[in-house]
Amino acid sequence: MLRSLGFIRTLCSRSQKLFKTFFTGFYSNIFDMWEFPRTRYADCNGSEASEETEIAVNIGGVKHILHGNVLNRYPETRLAELVNRATYSTQENLCALCDDYDDSNQEFYFDRDPEVFRCILELYYYGEIHMKRGICPMCFMREMDYWRIDAEYLDECCISSLNEVQTELEEIAEKVKAILDDLDDDGTVTRGQRCQTFLWKLMEKPESSLAARVIAVVSFTFILLSSVVMCVGTNPELQVEDAEGNLMEHPTLESIETACIIWFTVEYVLRFLASSNQLRFVFSFMNIIDFLAIMPFYVLLILTHLGTAVMELAYVQQAVQALRVMRIARIFKLARHSSGLQTLTFALKGSLQELGLLFMYMSVGIFLFSALGYTLEQSHSETMFTSIPQSFWWAVITMTTVGYGDIYPKTTLGRCNAAVSFLCGVIAIALPIHPIINNFVIVYSKQRVLETAAKHEIELMALRAQEEKQECPKAERTASAGTRSVWDSTAVSASQSDTYIPLLGVTADVSIGQPAHKRKHN
Repeated sequence: MLRSLGFIRTLCSRSQKLFKTFFTGFYSNIFDMWEFPRTRYADCNGSEASEETEIAVNIGGVKHILHGNVLNRYPETRLAELVNRATYSTQENLCALCDDYDDSNQEFYFDRDPEVFRCILELYYYGEIHMKRGICPMCFMREMDYWRIDAEYLDECCISSLNEVQTELEEIAEKVKAILDDLDDDGTVTRGQRCQTFLWKLMEKPESSLAARVIAVVSFTFILLSSVVMCVGTNPELQVEDAEGNLMEHPTLESIETACIIWFTVEYVLRFLASSNQLRFVFSFMNIIDFLAIMPFYVLLILTHLGTAVMELAYVQQAVQALRVMRIARIFKLARHSSGLQTLTFALKGSLQELGLLFMYMSVGIFLFSALGYTLEQSHSETMFTSIPQSFWWAVITMTTVGYGDIYPKTTLGRCNAAVSFLCGVIAIALPIHPIINNFVIVYSKQRVLETAAKHEIELMALRAQEEKQECPKAERTASAGTRSVWDSTAVSASQSDTYIPLLGVTADVSIGQPAHKRKHN
């Protein structure tokens, strides 16, 4: 028995080895037959000596042996110049191409990122560059600039990510410019312009001063107070009767309403006077909301003073009711003081495509299931589906899972149609919800990052401006600075920032890159 088991084990092990050997060789031949290797460029622009040259480069502690015929495919790059190192007479000139050079081992040392360098080498072998995941796009562009490689060799998939970074940097630049404009104290401006700027900061920039914060808090309080008064004033228990027996708001609530309107009016006028572009101010969305919040009060006040004869007109009464409803617009004034509401607005703007798909799905479903519901319920004598347009309401409340119960099917087929419409409505609503939430998270995170980056950029620029001011001689500093402030010199030093101006210049070149199939390789 034991001998039989041993024989079976030996047979199985030998069969397994033969199986592995056969199929490994078989599949390797198949793969070799059908493999499509990436194109390697065989042309060479270098001399015969440089083609046979091997150079050793040490990139951040990682050693590479490179061949001259490979590097000379792009002779304008830094690595190609290393191949022709015989043209450099002294070691000092040779070290201008690298960080250090070991003459005994003939090895070039570069204090650069080895991970990025592996991506750089793809250009010499495959004619294009792909940026690996986890690499900072701006650091990658700096490395390409160091190795003297043009951005047109980047593939389109990488250019799109770099363009996104470019957009973020432009937004940071706008925020930095706005902060510099707020901090700028140019002596050439007139006194009126200075007062206008001060008033604008006071009304629009709560972070600029303590007084601006107080005004923002007071404005926020008046918005909440007016909204509460508008809601409470509709309670019959808090209303009083006039001489004709009609209910009207309590005098105390009217006084509070008047105080809120006076504040909103003063705030609107001051912001209008402080605006540099008053026409743009008037047609701004948030300013239109502010105007609609205060206009009904003055229109009602004018109609009241015109007399009871005018107020008794039917169309005037309808206009008065419409104006009272327009007071609801005051709640939108909270968006001026809430970054969360502003972020939600931006997220909804970025999700217009998803919202359009949701509207299309729901429209098709409502039309389909309302028509089916009307047709299937006609056989019942007490049907509630009198027409297809009336069935639209039933389809809406069914697909949105509201189900008021005022209209419902009574036949078996009608109930099956209702069940299917319910399931389709749940699926149609759930599909675009995740992209919308994802857009909100992206916009919110982006706003936080932009604010932090802008503040960091301002601090960095101010620090460099102070360092330059300390290094310059006192006489030269006095002659060059004149009446300029520290923040004026900060604006000049912005060109030396590592995160602001230079990167914008780099990414601007990326956006004009040509498609991969149209690029020219040397």
